[in-house]
Amino acid sequence: MKAPAAPLLDRLLDPLGDVLTPEVARKLANVRFDREVRTRIDRLARRCEAGDLSDEERREYEAYVDAIDFVAILQAKARAVLRRSAGE
Repeated sequence: MKAPAAPLLDRLLDPLGDVLTPEVARKLANVRFDREVRTRIDRLARRCEAGDLSDEERREYEAYVDAIDFVAILQAKARAVLRRSAGE
């Protein structure tokens, strides 16, 4: 699997923290993947750990991992906005 690009992505998304309202930040911080997606990710993760992924499944799993990283960074920025707005 390729190395995560999270630090670069985090820097690229920095400006979003400046435009998120507390209301949008709250909604973003609470975003969750639906049960079907979580189940699929868990299945692919187990198969990956066992070394049983096909090339197609590996690409799918990597896409999920990239999406999770993206959402996690957005949520971290949203939580930072909420901390700042609570301190005002």
